[in-house]
Amino acid sequence: MTDLILHTHATAGTPADDAVSLPFDLRQRARLRVVLVSGRDAGLKLPRGTILRGGAVLLGTGGLQVRVNAAPETVSTVRCADPWALARAAYHLGNRHVWVQVGEGWLRYLHDHVLDAMVRGLGLEVTVEEAPFEPEGGAYSSGHEQGHGHGHAHGHRHEHEHQHEHEHEHGHGHGHGHAHDNDRAHGLAAGHGSRHHHTAHAPGVCE
Repeated sequence: MTDLILHTHATAGTPADDAVSLPFDLRQRARLRVVLVSGRDAGLKLPRGTILRGGAVLLGTGGLQVRVNAAPETVSTVRCADPWALARAAYHLGNRHVWVQVGEGWLRYLHDHVLDAMVRGLGLEVTVEEAPFEPEGGAYSSGHEQGHGHGHAHGHRHEHEHQHEHEHEHGHGHGHGHAHDNDRAHGLAAGHGSRHHHTAHAPGVCE
């Protein structure tokens, strides 16, 4: 068992002695074993519902200060100059309880071929690339969101192998179906750059 426990968020602007790079799924976990950039083992012991944002600094036993970096991961990015088309895509993604990162003129979600096909069907382009993922937090949920100057946000988390799709229609109940089979979390963000990628084109509003 590691003797280094990261248990408290430091105040904004606190310098770091070490760092750890984690994808979004792991930045939602309150209990986790990690390996720091220095090679040292450490454990997270944070309040339940915490979401770590890239740039957050954690305090550890012995006074060690560790910066959390958002690791690049495979994402699907939708770019379009038409805000109506992007809002429509965001609505359909949110209707499936998918975490979505929102930037100026683009949306991003964890890559999934079923969601990509849905978005292409709306007439938008989908670019599959490697980039840090910082999705929106829920506007009304409780929890702790730290890093990048964010306040409290979405602490609600789903670990699953089967994601349930909730279709909401006027006057109707909820139809449930399996949207896709990734072991991922859900929700709705603000963004970072990207690296190696390929683009899937579809005819429609963004061409």
